[in-house]
Amino acid sequence: MSYKCSRCKRDVTLDEYGGVRCPYCGHRVLLKERSPDVKEVDVK
Repeated sequence: MSYKCSRCKRDVTLDEYGGVRCPYCGHRVLLKERSPDVKEVDVK
């Protein structure tokens, strides 16, 4: 799954044992990227 670092804005892919930290700048806040798909909900 792809994430984006909130400090350096680089794409980050987390591995299973690497922890939650940007490998480029060390920042711990990563943002999950949203899919470009638009979902519609039926409202009754």
